[in-house]
Amino acid sequence: METSDRDLHSVCPKAAGRLTGGNVKSGVARWTMCATGLLSLMWFLARVLPKPSRAAYPCQLAAAPLASGFVLWMTGALAATWASGRVREFWRRSRVVLACACLLVAATFAIGALVTAPETQAPESAIPTPNQPVGTAKGLYPGRVVWVHDPAATSWEGPGKGHWWESQYTSQPAADRMMSMAMRRLTGGGNDAEAWDALFRNFNRNHGGGNSGYRKGEKIAIKVNLVGCIVGGNNPLVDPKTYDLVRQLDYMNTSPQMIVALLRQLVRDAGVRQEDISVGDPLSLFPNQYHEICRREFPNVRYMDHDGGNAEHPRARVEPSTVPFHWSSRPAGKAQDFVPVQYAEAKYLVNMANLKSHTSGGVTLCAKNHYGSLIRKPPEKGFYDMHESLARTKPGSGQYRALVDLMGHAHTGGKTLLFFIDGLYPGVHPVESSPRKFSSAPFNDRWASSLFASQDPVAIDSVAFDFLWSEWEGFPRMSGADDYLHEAALAGKPPSGTFYDPDHATNTTRLASLGVHEHWNNPRDRQYSRNLGKGQGIELVRADAAAKQPAPAATAAAAPPTVQGSRKSVLD
Repeated sequence: METSDRDLHSVCPKAAGRLTGGNVKSGVARWTMCATGLLSLMWFLARVLPKPSRAAYPCQLAAAPLASGFVLWMTGALAATWASGRVREFWRRSRVVLACACLLVAATFAIGALVTAPETQAPESAIPTPNQPVGTAKGLYPGRVVWVHDPAATSWEGPGKGHWWESQYTSQPAADRMMSMAMRRLTGGGNDAEAWDALFRNFNRNHGGGNSGYRKGEKIAIKVNLVGCIVGGNNPLVDPKTYDLVRQLDYMNTSPQMIVALLRQLVRDAGVRQEDISVGDPLSLFPNQYHEICRREFPNVRYMDHDGGNAEHPRARVEPSTVPFHWSSRPAGKAQDFVPVQYAEAKYLVNMANLKSHTSGGVTLCAKNHYGSLIRKPPEKGFYDMHESLARTKPGSGQYRALVDLMGHAHTGGKTLLFFIDGLYPGVHPVESSPRKFSSAPFNDRWASSLFASQDPVAIDSVAFDFLWSEWEGFPRMSGADDYLHEAALAGKPPSGTFYDPDHATNTTRLASLGVHEHWNNPRDRQYSRNLGKGQGIELVRADAAAKQPAPAATAAAAPPTVQGSRKSVLD
Protein backbone atom coordinates (compact mmCIF):
# COMPACT_ATOMS: atom_id res chain seq x y z
CA MET A 1 0.00 0.00 0.00
CA GLU A 2 1.35 3.43 -0.89
CA THR A 3 0.98 6.46 1.31
CA SER A 4 0.97 10.17 0.81
CA ASP A 5 3.64 12.41 2.32
CA ARG A 6 3.45 12.74 6.10
CA ASP A 7 5.46 15.14 8.20
CA LEU A 8 7.84 13.47 10.61
CA HIS A 9 7.17 14.49 14.18
CA SER A 10 9.78 14.39 16.90
CA VAL A 11 9.76 11.54 19.37
CA CYS A 12 12.20 10.51 22.02
CA PRO A 13 15.34 9.27 20.22
CA LYS A 14 15.51 6.27 22.53
CA ALA A 15 12.00 5.25 21.53
CA ALA A 16 12.62 5.37 17.78
CA GLY A 17 12.66 1.89 16.35
CA ARG A 18 11.69 0.27 19.63
CA LEU A 19 8.58 -1.74 20.42
CA THR A 20 6.10 0.63 22.00
CA GLY A 21 3.37 -1.86 22.78
CA GLY A 22 3.80 -4.95 24.92
CA ASN A 23 1.72 -8.07 25.51
CA VAL A 24 -1.17 -6.59 27.45
CA LYS A 25 -3.08 -9.31 29.34
CA SER A 26 -6.08 -7.33 30.49
CA GLY A 27 -9.53 -8.48 29.54
CA VAL A 28 -10.26 -5.30 27.63
CA ALA A 29 -7.12 -5.70 25.53
CA ARG A 30 -7.80 -9.39 24.89
CA TRP A 31 -11.38 -8.82 23.72
CA THR A 32 -10.22 -5.86 21.64
CA MET A 33 -7.78 -8.17 19.92
CA CYS A 34 -10.51 -10.77 19.44
CA ALA A 35 -12.52 -8.16 17.56
CA THR A 36 -9.39 -7.17 15.63
CA GLY A 37 -8.79 -10.80 14.73
CA LEU A 38 -12.34 -11.23 13.47
CA LEU A 39 -12.15 -8.06 11.40
CA SER A 40 -8.75 -9.13 10.04
CA LEU A 41 -10.23 -12.47 8.99
CA MET A 42 -13.15 -10.77 7.26
CA TRP A 43 -10.81 -8.31 5.53
CA PHE A 44 -8.39 -11.05 4.45
CA LEU A 45 -11.15 -13.23 2.98
CA ALA A 46 -12.88 -10.30 1.27
CA ARG A 47 -9.65 -9.22 -0.43
CA VAL A 48 -7.92 -12.53 -1.17
CA LEU A 49 -10.78 -14.79 -2.27
CA PRO A 50 -11.62 -12.71 -5.39
CA LYS A 51 -7.90 -12.33 -6.23
CA PRO A 52 -5.53 -14.83 -4.52
CA SER A 53 -2.40 -12.91 -5.58
CA ARG A 54 -3.37 -10.21 -3.07
CA ALA A 55 -2.22 -12.55 -0.32
CA ALA A 56 1.31 -11.27 -1.00
CA TYR A 57 0.35 -7.63 -0.46
CA PRO A 58 1.90 -6.09 2.68
CA CYS A 59 -1.52 -5.24 4.15
CA GLN A 60 -2.62 -8.86 3.76
CA LEU A 61 0.66 -10.15 5.19
CA ALA A 62 0.00 -7.95 8.21
CA ALA A 63 -3.61 -9.14 8.53
CA ALA A 64 -2.86 -12.85 8.05
CA PRO A 65 -1.26 -13.50 11.47
CA LEU A 66 -4.15 -11.79 13.27
CA ALA A 67 -6.73 -13.69 11.22
CA SER A 68 -5.06 -17.08 11.60
CA GLY A 69 -4.48 -16.51 15.31
CA PHE A 70 -8.16 -15.68 15.75
CA VAL A 71 -9.22 -18.84 13.87
CA LEU A 72 -6.92 -21.05 15.96
CA TRP A 73 -8.05 -19.46 19.21
CA MET A 74 -11.74 -19.74 18.35
CA THR A 75 -11.34 -23.37 17.21
CA GLY A 76 -9.55 -24.28 20.42
CA ALA A 77 -12.07 -22.52 22.61
CA LEU A 78 -15.10 -24.13 20.93
CA ALA A 79 -13.52 -27.60 20.90
CA ALA A 80 -12.55 -27.32 24.58
CA THR A 81 -16.10 -26.26 25.48
CA TRP A 82 -17.64 -29.14 23.54
CA ALA A 83 -15.25 -31.75 25.01
CA SER A 84 -15.75 -30.56 28.59
CA GLY A 85 -19.52 -30.97 28.16
CA ARG A 86 -19.03 -34.55 26.99
CA VAL A 87 -16.87 -35.29 30.07
CA ARG A 88 -19.83 -34.61 32.41
CA GLU A 89 -22.22 -36.58 30.24
CA PHE A 90 -20.02 -39.68 30.03
CA TRP A 91 -19.15 -39.52 33.74
CA ARG A 92 -22.84 -39.54 34.71
CA ARG A 93 -23.29 -42.61 32.50
CA SER A 94 -20.25 -44.31 34.15
CA ARG A 95 -18.37 -44.43 30.88
CA VAL A 96 -15.06 -43.62 32.55
CA VAL A 97 -12.76 -44.31 29.59
CA LEU A 98 -14.68 -41.98 27.25
CA ALA A 99 -14.92 -39.35 30.00
CA CYS A 100 -11.14 -39.42 30.49
CA ALA A 101 -10.58 -39.25 26.75
CA CYS A 102 -12.82 -36.20 26.44
CA LEU A 103 -11.09 -34.65 29.44
CA LEU A 104 -7.74 -35.04 27.67
CA VAL A 105 -9.18 -33.52 24.47
CA ALA A 106 -10.68 -30.63 26.44
CA ALA A 107 -7.37 -29.96 28.20
CA THR A 108 -5.43 -30.08 24.92
CA PHE A 109 -7.71 -27.63 23.15
CA ALA A 110 -7.93 -25.40 26.21
CA ILE A 111 -4.16 -25.11 26.31
CA GLY A 112 -4.15 -24.43 22.57
CA ALA A 113 -6.73 -21.70 23.02
CA LEU A 114 -4.65 -20.07 25.73
CA VAL A 115 -1.49 -20.23 23.65
CA THR A 116 -3.16 -18.75 20.56
CA ALA A 117 -5.34 -16.27 22.42
CA PRO A 118 -5.12 -12.90 20.66
CA GLU A 119 -2.59 -10.58 22.24
CA THR A 120 -1.95 -6.96 21.50
CA GLN A 121 0.40 -6.88 18.55
CA ALA A 122 3.70 -5.06 18.52
CA PRO A 123 3.12 -1.88 16.50
CA GLU A 124 5.27 -0.52 13.77
CA SER A 125 8.31 1.45 14.81
CA ALA A 126 7.82 4.95 16.11
CA ILE A 127 7.96 7.80 13.61
CA PRO A 128 11.70 8.35 13.07
CA THR A 129 13.23 11.25 14.94
CA PRO A 130 14.32 13.85 12.38
CA ASN A 131 17.77 15.41 12.14
CA GLN A 132 19.50 13.65 15.03
CA PRO A 133 22.74 12.48 13.38
CA VAL A 134 24.93 9.81 14.97
CA GLY A 135 28.25 8.44 13.82
CA THR A 136 31.12 9.79 11.72
CA ALA A 137 30.38 10.93 8.17
CA LYS A 138 32.54 9.47 5.38
CA GLY A 139 33.65 10.69 1.98
CA LEU A 140 35.33 13.55 0.15
CA TYR A 141 32.29 15.55 1.17
CA PRO A 142 31.40 13.74 4.40
CA GLY A 143 27.92 12.27 4.51
CA ARG A 144 27.08 13.33 0.96
CA VAL A 145 24.47 11.27 -0.86
CA VAL A 146 23.57 12.17 -4.44
CA TRP A 147 20.07 11.42 -5.69
CA VAL A 148 19.64 11.59 -9.48
CA HIS A 149 16.11 11.46 -10.85
CA ASP A 150 15.38 11.05 -14.56
CA PRO A 151 11.86 9.98 -15.64
CA ALA A 152 13.18 9.49 -19.18
CA ALA A 153 15.09 6.42 -17.99
CA THR A 154 11.96 4.27 -17.58
CA SER A 155 9.19 3.87 -20.14
CA TRP A 156 7.94 0.38 -19.23
CA GLU A 157 4.16 0.20 -18.99
CA GLY A 158 4.10 -2.66 -16.50
CA PRO A 159 3.67 -6.46 -16.33
CA GLY A 160 2.40 -7.98 -19.54
CA LYS A 161 3.84 -5.16 -21.65
CA GLY A 162 7.30 -6.55 -22.30
CA HIS A 163 9.93 -6.56 -19.52
CA TRP A 164 11.45 -3.57 -17.76
CA TRP A 165 15.06 -4.64 -18.45
CA GLU A 166 14.61 -4.67 -22.22
CA SER A 167 16.46 -1.85 -23.94
CA GLN A 168 13.33 -0.33 -25.44
CA TYR A 169 11.92 0.25 -21.94
CA THR A 170 15.01 1.24 -19.93
CA SER A 171 17.06 3.92 -21.66
CA GLN A 172 20.82 3.38 -21.85
CA PRO A 173 21.52 7.05 -22.68
CA ALA A 174 19.51 8.10 -19.62
CA ALA A 175 21.38 5.60 -17.42
CA ASP A 176 24.70 6.98 -18.74
CA ARG A 177 23.54 10.51 -18.03
CA MET A 178 22.45 9.61 -14.50
CA MET A 179 25.74 7.84 -13.72
CA SER A 180 27.79 10.79 -14.99
CA MET A 181 25.72 13.27 -13.03
CA ALA A 182 26.01 11.19 -9.85
CA MET A 183 29.80 10.98 -10.15
CA ARG A 184 30.30 14.70 -10.73
CA ARG A 185 27.95 15.83 -8.00
CA LEU A 186 29.40 13.34 -5.51
CA THR A 187 33.02 14.43 -6.00
CA GLY A 188 32.86 17.95 -7.39
CA GLY A 189 34.73 16.79 -10.49
CA GLY A 190 34.44 18.91 -13.62
CA ASN A 191 34.22 15.76 -15.74
CA ASP A 192 33.89 12.04 -15.20
CA ALA A 193 37.63 11.33 -15.34
CA GLU A 194 38.28 13.94 -12.65
CA ALA A 195 35.51 12.46 -10.53
CA TRP A 196 37.02 8.96 -10.60
CA ASP A 197 40.50 10.26 -9.94
CA ALA A 198 39.21 12.12 -6.89
CA LEU A 199 37.55 8.95 -5.60
CA PHE A 200 40.62 6.76 -6.02
CA ARG A 201 42.91 9.32 -4.40
CA ASN A 202 40.56 9.80 -1.48
CA PHE A 203 40.29 6.04 -0.97
CA ASN A 204 44.05 5.51 -1.06
CA ARG A 205 44.75 8.36 1.33
CA ASN A 206 42.34 6.79 3.82
CA HIS A 207 43.83 3.29 3.35
CA GLY A 208 47.50 4.08 3.69
CA GLY A 209 48.16 4.32 -0.04
CA GLY A 210 49.16 7.96 -0.19
CA ASN A 211 47.84 10.46 -2.70
CA SER A 212 47.71 7.97 -5.57
CA GLY A 213 45.08 7.43 -8.21
CA TYR A 214 44.13 4.23 -9.95
CA ARG A 215 47.08 2.14 -11.13
CA LYS A 216 46.91 -0.13 -14.14
CA GLY A 217 46.35 -3.75 -13.19
CA GLU A 218 44.49 -3.11 -9.93
CA LYS A 219 41.37 -5.26 -9.83
CA ILE A 220 37.84 -4.07 -9.14
CA ALA A 221 34.90 -6.24 -8.04
CA ILE A 222 31.34 -4.99 -8.50
CA LYS A 223 28.68 -6.60 -6.29
CA VAL A 224 25.30 -6.21 -7.96
CA ASN A 225 22.00 -7.60 -6.71
CA LEU A 226 20.63 -10.46 -8.81
CA VAL A 227 18.67 -12.17 -6.04
CA GLY A 228 15.87 -12.66 -8.57
CA CYS A 229 18.29 -15.09 -10.24
CA ILE A 230 19.31 -16.91 -7.06
CA VAL A 231 20.80 -20.35 -7.55
CA GLY A 232 19.31 -23.75 -6.68
CA GLY A 233 15.95 -24.95 -5.47
CA ASN A 234 13.36 -27.18 -7.07
CA ASN A 235 11.92 -24.29 -9.03
CA PRO A 236 14.91 -22.24 -10.28
CA LEU A 237 14.51 -18.71 -11.53
CA VAL A 238 17.25 -19.20 -14.14
CA ASP A 239 17.61 -22.44 -16.10
CA PRO A 240 21.15 -23.65 -15.21
CA LYS A 241 21.50 -25.27 -18.64
CA THR A 242 20.19 -22.61 -20.98
CA TYR A 243 20.87 -19.64 -18.62
CA ASP A 244 17.56 -18.10 -19.61
CA LEU A 245 15.24 -16.44 -17.11
CA VAL A 246 12.33 -18.82 -16.65
CA ARG A 247 10.53 -17.23 -13.69
CA GLN A 248 10.08 -13.76 -12.20
CA LEU A 249 10.96 -12.13 -15.50
CA ASP A 250 10.08 -8.70 -14.10
CA TYR A 251 11.78 -9.05 -10.70
CA MET A 252 13.72 -5.99 -9.44
CA ASN A 253 17.35 -6.94 -10.07
CA THR A 254 20.14 -4.47 -10.72
CA SER A 255 19.42 -3.20 -14.21
CA PRO A 256 21.85 -4.19 -16.98
CA GLN A 257 21.68 -0.60 -18.21
CA MET A 258 23.10 0.71 -14.92
CA ILE A 259 25.78 -1.99 -15.00
CA VAL A 260 26.76 -0.90 -18.52
CA ALA A 261 26.77 2.77 -17.44
CA LEU A 262 29.16 1.92 -14.60
CA LEU A 263 31.40 -0.22 -16.83
CA ARG A 264 31.62 2.58 -19.37
CA GLN A 265 32.78 4.96 -16.65
CA LEU A 266 35.37 2.56 -15.28
CA VAL A 267 36.83 1.60 -18.67
CA ARG A 268 36.53 4.91 -20.49
CA ASP A 269 37.04 7.46 -17.71
CA ALA A 270 38.91 5.64 -14.93
CA GLY A 271 41.22 3.70 -17.24
CA VAL A 272 40.45 0.22 -15.90
CA ARG A 273 41.02 -2.71 -18.26
CA GLN A 274 37.98 -4.91 -18.87
CA GLU A 275 39.80 -8.05 -17.73
CA ASP A 276 40.51 -6.41 -14.34
CA ILE A 277 36.79 -6.00 -13.62
CA SER A 278 34.55 -8.69 -12.07
CA VAL A 279 30.82 -8.01 -11.84
CA GLY A 280 27.98 -10.17 -10.57
CA ASP A 281 26.29 -11.73 -7.55
CA PRO A 282 28.11 -14.72 -5.99
CA LEU A 283 24.87 -16.38 -4.88
CA SER A 284 23.14 -16.05 -8.23
CA LEU A 285 23.39 -16.93 -11.91
CA PHE A 286 24.06 -14.20 -14.46
CA PRO A 287 21.23 -14.78 -16.97
CA ASN A 288 21.49 -14.40 -20.72
CA GLN A 289 18.97 -11.57 -20.76
CA TYR A 290 21.32 -9.32 -18.75
CA HIS A 291 24.60 -10.85 -19.89
CA GLU A 292 23.94 -10.18 -23.57
CA ILE A 293 23.30 -6.48 -22.93
CA CYS A 294 26.54 -6.14 -20.95
CA ARG A 295 28.78 -8.43 -22.99
CA ARG A 296 27.91 -6.76 -26.27
CA GLU A 297 30.18 -3.86 -25.32
CA PHE A 298 32.35 -5.46 -22.64
CA PRO A 299 33.21 -9.01 -23.73
CA ASN A 300 36.35 -9.23 -21.59
CA VAL A 301 34.79 -8.29 -18.25
CA ARG A 302 34.56 -11.26 -15.88
CA TYR A 303 30.87 -11.88 -15.15
CA MET A 304 30.72 -13.54 -11.72
CA ASP A 305 28.33 -16.45 -11.38
CA HIS A 306 27.68 -19.04 -8.67
CA ASP A 307 27.94 -22.03 -11.04
CA GLY A 308 30.41 -20.61 -13.54
CA GLY A 309 28.15 -21.17 -16.51
CA ASN A 310 28.84 -23.92 -19.04
CA ALA A 311 30.55 -24.40 -22.40
CA GLU A 312 27.75 -22.64 -24.25
CA HIS A 313 27.25 -19.91 -21.66
CA PRO A 314 30.63 -19.23 -20.01
CA ARG A 315 30.75 -17.24 -16.79
CA ALA A 316 33.39 -16.64 -14.07
CA ARG A 317 32.70 -19.15 -11.30
CA VAL A 318 32.85 -17.72 -7.78
CA GLU A 319 35.01 -19.72 -5.36
CA PRO A 320 35.77 -19.11 -1.67
CA SER A 321 39.16 -17.63 -0.85
CA THR A 322 41.24 -18.42 2.23
CA VAL A 323 40.17 -15.12 3.86
CA PRO A 324 37.82 -15.96 6.75
CA PHE A 325 34.69 -14.04 7.66
CA HIS A 326 33.74 -14.05 11.36
CA TRP A 327 30.41 -13.18 12.99
CA SER A 328 30.66 -10.90 16.00
CA SER A 329 27.81 -12.73 17.74
CA ARG A 330 30.25 -15.66 18.05
CA PRO A 331 27.76 -18.41 17.06
CA ALA A 332 29.05 -21.78 18.23
CA GLY A 333 29.37 -24.88 16.06
CA LYS A 334 28.86 -23.15 12.72
CA ALA A 335 30.81 -23.72 9.52
CA GLN A 336 33.46 -21.11 8.74
CA ASP A 337 32.56 -18.49 6.13
CA PHE A 338 35.09 -17.19 3.60
CA VAL A 339 34.96 -14.21 1.27
CA PRO A 340 35.01 -14.92 -2.50
CA VAL A 341 38.30 -15.04 -4.39
CA GLN A 342 37.21 -12.10 -6.56
CA TYR A 343 36.73 -9.98 -3.44
CA ALA A 344 40.03 -11.02 -1.88
CA GLU A 345 41.98 -10.27 -5.07
CA ALA A 346 40.32 -6.91 -5.73
CA LYS A 347 41.92 -3.66 -4.62
CA TYR A 348 38.55 -1.92 -4.80
CA LEU A 349 34.91 -2.97 -4.55
CA VAL A 350 31.79 -1.20 -5.81
CA ASN A 351 28.49 -2.01 -4.12
CA MET A 352 25.53 -1.59 -6.50
CA ALA A 353 22.35 -2.53 -4.63
CA ASN A 354 18.64 -2.09 -5.40
CA LEU A 355 15.94 0.05 -3.81
CA LYS A 356 13.71 -2.54 -2.14
CA SER A 357 11.82 -3.20 1.04
CA HIS A 358 12.03 -6.64 2.64
CA THR A 359 9.66 -8.92 4.52
CA SER A 360 12.22 -9.81 7.22
CA GLY A 361 14.65 -6.90 7.27
CA GLY A 362 12.28 -4.02 6.54
CA VAL A 363 14.62 -2.83 3.79
CA THR A 364 17.29 -4.46 1.63
CA LEU A 365 19.86 -1.95 0.42
CA CYS A 366 23.67 -1.73 0.22
CA ALA A 367 24.28 -3.49 3.55
CA LYS A 368 21.98 -6.40 2.83
CA ASN A 369 23.30 -6.65 -0.72
CA HIS A 370 26.17 -8.56 0.92
CA TYR A 371 23.81 -11.38 1.94
CA GLY A 372 24.72 -12.70 -1.49
CA SER A 373 28.47 -12.25 -1.04
CA LEU A 374 29.32 -15.40 0.92
CA ILE A 375 28.47 -17.93 -1.83
CA ARG A 376 25.95 -19.76 0.36
CA LYS A 377 22.34 -18.96 1.14
CA PRO A 378 21.84 -16.90 4.34
CA PRO A 379 19.97 -19.75 6.16
CA GLU A 380 22.01 -22.62 4.68
CA LYS A 381 22.34 -25.62 7.00
CA GLY A 382 25.57 -25.70 8.98
CA PHE A 383 26.30 -22.00 8.57
CA TYR A 384 25.28 -19.06 10.72
CA ASP A 385 21.75 -17.98 9.76
CA MET A 386 22.01 -14.29 8.94
CA HIS A 387 18.24 -13.97 9.12
CA GLU A 388 18.39 -14.47 12.89
CA SER A 389 19.49 -10.87 13.37
CA LEU A 390 16.94 -9.20 11.09
CA ALA A 391 14.16 -6.97 12.37
CA ARG A 392 11.34 -9.51 12.04
CA THR A 393 13.18 -12.01 14.25
CA LYS A 394 14.70 -9.40 16.57
CA PRO A 395 12.52 -6.28 16.62
CA GLY A 396 13.34 -3.15 18.55
CA SER A 397 16.62 -1.35 19.04
CA GLY A 398 20.01 -2.19 20.50
CA GLN A 399 20.33 -5.66 18.93
CA TYR A 400 23.29 -7.42 17.34
CA ARG A 401 22.94 -7.02 13.57
CA ALA A 402 24.91 -9.25 11.20
CA LEU A 403 24.60 -6.48 8.62
CA VAL A 404 27.21 -4.49 10.55
CA ASP A 405 29.73 -7.30 10.19
CA LEU A 406 29.07 -7.38 6.43
CA MET A 407 29.47 -3.61 6.22
CA GLY A 408 32.69 -3.63 8.22
CA HIS A 409 34.73 -6.62 7.07
CA ALA A 410 37.99 -5.57 5.39
CA HIS A 411 37.14 -7.37 2.14
CA THR A 412 33.51 -6.27 1.85
CA GLY A 413 32.72 -2.80 3.19
CA GLY A 414 36.33 -2.11 4.07
CA LYS A 415 37.53 -1.98 0.46
CA THR A 416 34.42 -0.42 -1.03
CA LEU A 417 35.24 2.59 -3.16
CA LEU A 418 31.68 3.59 -3.94
CA PHE A 419 28.09 2.73 -3.05
CA PHE A 420 25.20 2.87 -5.53
CA ILE A 421 21.50 2.08 -5.17
CA ASP A 422 19.72 1.39 -8.44
CA GLY A 423 16.27 2.88 -7.90
CA LEU A 424 14.91 2.73 -11.43
CA TYR A 425 12.31 0.09 -10.52
CA PRO A 426 11.89 -0.37 -6.72
CA GLY A 427 9.93 -3.24 -5.22
CA VAL A 428 9.32 -5.60 -2.31
CA HIS A 429 11.45 -8.70 -1.78
CA PRO A 430 10.56 -11.54 -1.87
CA VAL A 431 6.76 -11.35 -1.99
CA GLU A 432 6.39 -9.35 -5.20
CA SER A 433 7.82 -10.40 -8.53
CA SER A 434 7.51 -7.02 -10.26
CA PRO A 435 8.29 -3.41 -9.29
CA ARG A 436 6.08 -0.81 -7.62
CA LYS A 437 5.63 2.83 -8.48
CA PHE A 438 6.19 5.76 -6.10
CA SER A 439 3.29 8.07 -5.34
CA SER A 440 4.85 11.26 -3.97
CA ALA A 441 6.34 14.16 -5.92
CA PRO A 442 8.38 14.21 -8.10
CA PHE A 443 7.43 10.61 -8.96
CA ASN A 444 3.66 11.17 -9.11
CA ASP A 445 2.58 7.54 -9.44
CA ARG A 446 5.36 6.63 -11.84
CA TRP A 447 8.54 4.59 -11.53
CA ALA A 448 11.10 6.00 -9.13
CA SER A 449 13.63 6.36 -12.00
CA SER A 450 16.39 7.16 -9.51
CA LEU A 451 20.04 6.47 -8.81
CA PHE A 452 21.69 7.07 -5.43
CA ALA A 453 25.45 7.36 -4.93
CA SER A 454 27.66 7.90 -1.89
CA GLN A 455 30.99 7.08 -0.28
CA ASP A 456 29.23 6.63 3.06
CA PRO A 457 27.54 3.21 3.44
CA VAL A 458 25.43 4.27 6.40
CA ALA A 459 24.30 7.56 4.88
CA ILE A 460 23.16 6.05 1.57
CA ASP A 461 21.10 3.34 3.30
CA SER A 462 19.65 5.96 5.64
CA VAL A 463 18.45 8.07 2.72
CA ALA A 464 17.03 5.08 0.85
CA PHE A 465 15.33 3.93 4.07
CA ASP A 466 13.58 7.30 4.37
CA PHE A 467 12.33 7.09 0.80
CA LEU A 468 10.90 3.60 1.34
CA TRP A 469 9.47 4.49 4.77
CA SER A 470 7.59 7.50 3.39
CA GLU A 471 6.30 5.73 0.28
CA TRP A 472 5.14 2.35 1.57
CA GLU A 473 3.44 1.09 4.69
CA GLY A 474 4.33 -2.29 6.11
CA PHE A 475 7.82 -3.70 5.94
CA PRO A 476 9.96 -0.51 6.00
CA ARG A 477 8.08 0.51 9.14
CA MET A 478 8.57 -2.67 11.13
CA SER A 479 10.19 -2.18 14.50
CA GLY A 480 13.97 -2.42 14.28
CA ALA A 481 14.21 -1.92 10.52
CA ASP A 482 16.74 0.90 10.93
CA ASP A 483 18.50 -0.51 13.99
CA TYR A 484 21.41 -1.79 11.89
CA LEU A 485 22.08 1.80 10.84
CA HIS A 486 22.38 2.90 14.49
CA GLU A 487 24.64 -0.07 15.20
CA ALA A 488 26.82 0.67 12.16
CA ALA A 489 27.07 4.41 12.83
CA LEU A 490 28.09 3.69 16.43
CA ALA A 491 30.01 0.48 15.72
CA GLY A 492 32.83 1.48 18.09
CA LYS A 493 30.34 1.68 20.96
CA PRO A 494 27.03 0.33 19.65
CA PRO A 495 23.76 0.41 21.62
CA SER A 496 23.75 -3.41 21.69
CA GLY A 497 27.18 -3.55 23.32
CA THR A 498 28.39 -5.94 20.61
CA PHE A 499 32.14 -6.10 19.99
CA TYR A 500 31.95 -5.86 16.19
CA ASP A 501 35.10 -7.54 14.87
CA PRO A 502 34.34 -9.49 11.66
CA ASP A 503 37.98 -9.81 10.58
CA HIS A 504 39.16 -11.79 13.62
CA ALA A 505 38.17 -14.89 15.54
CA THR A 506 38.93 -13.29 18.93
CA ASN A 507 38.36 -9.82 20.33
CA THR A 508 41.29 -7.88 18.89
CA THR A 509 40.33 -4.80 16.88
CA ARG A 510 36.89 -3.31 17.24
CA LEU A 511 35.20 -1.62 14.29
CA ALA A 512 34.99 2.17 14.40
CA SER A 513 32.00 4.14 13.15
CA LEU A 514 31.12 3.03 9.62
CA GLY A 515 29.32 6.24 8.66
CA VAL A 516 26.64 8.68 9.67
CA HIS A 517 22.94 7.98 10.25
CA GLU A 518 19.96 10.27 10.64
CA HIS A 519 16.44 10.71 9.24
CA TRP A 520 15.34 13.65 7.14
CA ASN A 521 13.12 16.45 8.49
CA ASN A 522 10.06 15.36 6.47
CA PRO A 523 9.28 13.52 3.22
CA ARG A 524 8.27 16.73 1.47
CA ASP A 525 11.42 18.82 1.94
CA ARG A 526 13.84 15.86 2.37
CA GLN A 527 16.45 17.86 4.24
CA TYR A 528 19.17 16.43 6.44
CA SER A 529 21.35 18.20 8.97
CA ARG A 530 24.00 19.39 6.50
CA ASN A 531 21.25 20.67 4.21
CA LEU A 532 20.08 22.74 7.16
CA GLY A 533 23.56 24.15 7.76
CA LYS A 534 24.23 22.23 10.98
CA GLY A 535 27.73 21.15 9.96
CA GLN A 536 27.26 17.44 10.61
CA GLY A 537 25.15 14.50 9.52
CA ILE A 538 23.97 13.73 5.99
CA GLU A 539 23.91 16.00 2.97
CA LEU A 540 21.38 15.00 0.29
CA VAL A 541 22.24 16.46 -3.11
CA ARG A 542 19.36 16.20 -5.54
CA ALA A 543 20.07 16.24 -9.26
CA ASP A 544 17.11 16.28 -11.62
CA ALA A 545 18.22 15.27 -15.09
CA ALA A 546 15.43 17.31 -16.67
CA ALA A 547 16.45 20.49 -14.84
CA LYS A 548 19.36 22.78 -15.64
CA GLN A 549 22.19 21.80 -13.35
CA PRO A 550 24.27 24.30 -11.38
CA ALA A 551 28.03 24.15 -11.59
CA PRO A 552 29.44 21.33 -9.46
CA ALA A 553 31.36 21.97 -6.27
CA ALA A 554 35.07 22.64 -6.64
CA THR A 555 37.09 19.55 -7.41
CA ALA A 556 38.64 17.78 -4.45
CA ALA A 557 40.94 15.52 -6.46
CA ALA A 558 44.16 16.85 -4.97
CA ALA A 559 43.17 16.83 -1.31
CA PRO A 560 40.06 16.31 0.78
CA PRO A 561 38.13 19.40 1.89
CA THR A 562 39.31 20.63 5.26
CA VAL A 563 36.04 22.25 6.29
CA GLN A 564 32.92 20.27 5.40
CA GLY A 565 30.49 21.20 8.09
CA SER A 566 29.17 24.52 6.85
CA ARG A 567 28.61 23.44 3.25
CA LYS A 568 24.96 23.23 2.24
CA SER A 569 23.91 21.15 -0.73
CA VAL A 570 22.29 22.64 -3.77
CA LEU A 571 18.73 21.37 -4.01
CA ASP A 572 17.43 21.77 -7.54
